Amino acid sequence: MSVSATPRDWLQGARPHTWANAVAPVLAGTAAAVADEGASFPRAVLAVLVSMSLIIGVNFANDYSDGVRGTDDDRTGPQRLTGSGLVPPARVKATAFACFGVAAVVGLVLSLMSAWWLIIIGALCILGAWFYTGGRHPYGYHGLGEAAVFVFFGLVAVLGTEFTQAGRISWAGFALAVGVGVMSASVNLANNLRDIPGDSAAGKTTLAVLLGDRRTRILWVVLQVIAVVATLSLATVTVAALIALVALPLVFVAALPVVRGTQGPGLIPVLGLTGRAMLVWSVAMLVAMLIA
Repeated sequence: MSVSATPRDWLQGARPHTWANAVAPVLAGTAAAVADEGASFPRAVLAVLVSMSLIIGVNFANDYSDGVRGTDDDRTGPQRLTGSGLVPPARVKATAFACFGVAAVVGLVLSLMSAWWLIIIGALCILGAWFYTGGRHPYGYHGLGEAAVFVFFGLVAVLGTEFTQAGRISWAGFALAVGVGVMSASVNLANNLRDIPGDSAAGKTTLAVLLGDRRTRILWVVLQVIAVVATLSLATVTVAALIALVALPLVFVAALPVVRGTQGPGLIPVLGLTGRAMLVWSVAMLVAMLIA
């Protein structure tokens, strides 16, 4: 560790406000497995380890890639390890790959316990994590960040968790995956909404840059509406799923800065509130399925 970086700096570099994006899919996938009567606590723990390692790894990878490209030279959010010069870029990159290594090892164990072809899915997840902002043509710089989050931390994470526990995927699992996916993508979208001025200047073409401020805000609201629709659809599986509407107050508070046109640092709370809403929603869905 660099002598100028404290443990708090490293923790901030791991971006704790995004960790709900890793835990919520596993909770939702386990909820689906409960509905399938095939839930497994040990496999859920392994899935959490994989998901957490991936998200921390991708956060450090983004820190490294954005830092060396100069994208983080003019930030409105918290400082980054690479961009601020606190830690040598090579060390941040090595930390990212160490996290990917942990995800690969634990994922291999989980795959061998479930289905060997999940190893291929896991490898694609790691590649997706790195090439989000890494490599010569990062897809996160071409407006595909939110789509990738929806796929990897929504569809793949939720349905993968369900499959590793229950041995199959279900309609309820798909609805849960969509709910988590759109909320997870909206966390990323809020982050990119905040960073539109800096990303535009740095040549980072996120979806928010492509859509512009007004349409990005509209899309953020639409994603929340989709999550509510997913909740209502799951009530056809069990009416107890309506318990998940307890997350709506958090969504409402998160939406206020978005719909009021708040700019820059004023949008930072949206990330944490949306993440907490997603976590509450997933916990509520797990409780609902256990009740059912």
